[in-house]
Amino acid sequence: MSNAKSLEQLEQKQDFIRRHIGPSPAQVSDMLSALGVSSVEELIGQTVPASIRLEQGLSIGESRTEVETLSYLKSVASKNKVFKSYIGQGYHPTHVPHVILRNVLENPGWYTAYTPYQPEIAQGRLESLLNFQTMTLDLTGLDLASASLLDESTAAAEAMGLAKRVAKSKSNTFFIAEDVHTQTIDVVATRAEQFGFDVIVGKAAEALDHDIFGALFQYPSTTGEITDVTDLIAGVQSKKAIACVAADIMSLLLLKAPGKLGADVVLGSAQRFGVPMGYGGPHAAFFATRDKYKRSLPGRIIGVSKDRLGNDALRMAMQTREQHIRREKANSNICTAQVLLANMAAFYAVYHGPQGLKTIAERIHRFADILAAGLKAKGVNLKHDTWFDTLTVVADNKDEIVARAVANGVNFASNRAGEYSISVSETTTRADVAELFDIILGEGHGLSVDALANEIEVNGSNSIPASLVRDDEILTHPNFNSYHSETEMLRYIKRLENKDLALNHSMISLGSCTMKLNATAEMIPITWPEFANLHPFCPLDQAAGYQIMMTELHDWLVNITGYDAVSLQPNSGAQGEYAGLIAIRKYHESRGEGHRNVCLIPSSAHGTNPASAQMASMKIVVVDCDKNGNVDMADLKAKAEEVSENLSCIMITYPSTHGVYEETIREICDIVHQHGGQVYMDGANMNAQVGVTSPGSIGSDVSHLNLHKTFCIPHGGGGPGVGPIGVKSHLAPFMPNHSVINVAGTNIGNGAVSAAPYGSAAILPISWAYIAMMGSEGLKQATEMAIVNANYLSEKLSEHYPILYRGRNNRVAHECIVDLRPIKEQTGVTEMDVAKRLQDFGFHSPTMSFPVAGTLMVEPTESESKVEIDRFIEAMVSIKSEIDRIASGEWSIENNPLVFAPHTQADVLGNEWDRAYDRFYAAFPVPSVAKDKFWPTVTRIDDVYGDRNLVCSCPAVETYRD
Repeated sequence: MSNAKSLEQLEQKQDFIRRHIGPSPAQVSDMLSALGVSSVEELIGQTVPASIRLEQGLSIGESRTEVETLSYLKSVASKNKVFKSYIGQGYHPTHVPHVILRNVLENPGWYTAYTPYQPEIAQGRLESLLNFQTMTLDLTGLDLASASLLDESTAAAEAMGLAKRVAKSKSNTFFIAEDVHTQTIDVVATRAEQFGFDVIVGKAAEALDHDIFGALFQYPSTTGEITDVTDLIAGVQSKKAIACVAADIMSLLLLKAPGKLGADVVLGSAQRFGVPMGYGGPHAAFFATRDKYKRSLPGRIIGVSKDRLGNDALRMAMQTREQHIRREKANSNICTAQVLLANMAAFYAVYHGPQGLKTIAERIHRFADILAAGLKAKGVNLKHDTWFDTLTVVADNKDEIVARAVANGVNFASNRAGEYSISVSETTTRADVAELFDIILGEGHGLSVDALANEIEVNGSNSIPASLVRDDEILTHPNFNSYHSETEMLRYIKRLENKDLALNHSMISLGSCTMKLNATAEMIPITWPEFANLHPFCPLDQAAGYQIMMTELHDWLVNITGYDAVSLQPNSGAQGEYAGLIAIRKYHESRGEGHRNVCLIPSSAHGTNPASAQMASMKIVVVDCDKNGNVDMADLKAKAEEVSENLSCIMITYPSTHGVYEETIREICDIVHQHGGQVYMDGANMNAQVGVTSPGSIGSDVSHLNLHKTFCIPHGGGGPGVGPIGVKSHLAPFMPNHSVINVAGTNIGNGAVSAAPYGSAAILPISWAYIAMMGSEGLKQATEMAIVNANYLSEKLSEHYPILYRGRNNRVAHECIVDLRPIKEQTGVTEMDVAKRLQDFGFHSPTMSFPVAGTLMVEPTESESKVEIDRFIEAMVSIKSEIDRIASGEWSIENNPLVFAPHTQADVLGNEWDRAYDRFYAAFPVPSVAKDKFWPTVTRIDDVYGDRNLVCSCPAVETYRD
């Protein structure tokens, strides 16, 4: 009988599954043996309650090879029509410098890193984010900047929230100028509705006619006009209200900074600084305000502090995990920032420098002037006399012109009656302007771009009012004036990358954050021009490829979750929570039960849960957990009964935040439903559900899905994130819509939660490719292997550390909590000491002090091999032996490797060494570390110093560069 392999085996259709899942069959067998079970199925049977197991498998289809997947997706992408976009309205074509494209966007050293909660091993991206903040401060003219928000529109909504917190006015009304971008008005109005604020939209000058707590202006306006808003700002402030300005970042190279005009808050999108439009995102928003409002600033601030040796070192200041500390009192529910995109924008500014950026801005403005001069010479009626890059034409024949443009592969902004707008960009050329003349005027117009250009060069331009021309120096820091050759830029990017630990170096075992493989094949499509270069407001027939891909992804997510519909709009997990709660709230209102406003939240919940509930104006009632970490059923029943008439929902995570499959989850859902409430199931732990169970089958009504966790979109150093919501059919009509592009399947008039109709659409191909290549079987295997790896890790660590919570049969789900509180009580060694010592072993710390203070929550994911997990176990066991030496008195609590960790090269090689342990041991505690040593670049950072001495712009470069 032949031993030849079958053709099916030779085709290797399931090869991607093998490459995504870390442990080999032999390693799986060894781990199962250590766990005392004979098969994966036996372990799953011991771990996952039988009552919630899926009766039928997923219907995703068979796994596909990488070649098949990319070939098919390329054919889908080709159905997109990439027209020349002059739509503007906050999104512009741009040139991504190739050195940034290849070495940042396409580099796992940048895109697989986690949020810099462990700053000693994140100094590279922290420096880049400090560059972003410095750039923001220089361009806006304000005192304090954050390290990026989700998009311009949600940043405007955050500005409204800040205004309400800090304004002296007692008003409940926020004013929005009618010439603010349409999508921004939409998102801000949605946020205001949830907060119970009143909104007035009117002409900018009318702001002073109302009693308000804040106002929002656009600079330049959405139709292109440049207006001096100095008096308006002063008038708003005279009402004890806060003046907010949404600004175009490129225009700020030529226009006077809004902060110089008196603005209290300045915000906008950094997209046109070298980040593709990507059909709407992801893009980083910038946000700046006055120093006196720093305690109310949403998002993250990167600050300069000191390390143990007195060197300048960078860290996240104040807002670090704010939601988990302040919960419903947090300034915002924002957890994800668009770090990868903020870094791209910062590097764009570094690469071009102040003069290069100004030249780009001047070229854009010159082309707008040329276009305006030609059109006016032919009698075309322009709406405004001022502009930076956008001209609005008032035309009786608008439809004819727009149709002619489309016929020539060109898109104008045409969403306003009787007029259309043209926004030129960095990519606009002389030939493009000539083509625009042909489209608008018809052939034979006789205009010459060169002649018009010469005339403007001779006579000058007054399209920017003289009083608003920028006259101050910007971006004077050496970082923006040193790296303008590609050689120097390449080395600068590499130098920063080398300071950061990412998944391309070692396992990042962050519980609840699911740092798994982001396969190269999944990442490739995001830079295809067919996906990267579409404007989010282009006609739907030009985005047919996107619609096909997103429909398939939608249907797969429906099948995986057991829900009936999915909205792809939310562009972070926290924003998904917010969108889900809005759907619940609108559902109750549709039934005449708008009074239902109580949200039950277990004490173990993610910090974003209470923060999101507060944003939806819900009253939060905390439900206790029992000694095993499960929801206290008696307390739940009592509180559900107590608030029954007003119960809106429960927010619960499954498996629980404590890392176990709670046996009572169906009963929890039933209790809430019996009292008229809805069940919101946090999707953070979906990596322990896919293919094994599903929130919809358990009894949940709505969940957000962290595509940047379970479905392989990389964390990007702290973003991008994507947080779609899945809902049951009764909630589907209440999902987000959009005022510019109608989103099918939801009610007309529903507000938007993101600036773009499909959120961060450009990175959805990552999750699409992951699901396609894994198929039904692979997705289930991924969940099963995540459970195997977590239980193996838990079992091995339990020999040295107490594991805080376990579920049925003493098993954990996909993560476990290592309890360090007894060690701290006995020896004084803290969870922080263990976290920092792990850096010396080349590992990022697990999630620290969440959900329980004094613990580490560990999640290995399915992508890590037994070899890597054993390396981590070796590190933890070695650290435990060091703790034992402290406990025995061999080392004092003041002089041991843990309290001095992490150890840098400068520390170990310094002239002075008065430690109780050897230098070599400090750096190489086990032999395996020496094979691939990762050196932290700073020692332990002083968090208190950094908060007391807040500096959030670049200090003198030599103070913190190696």
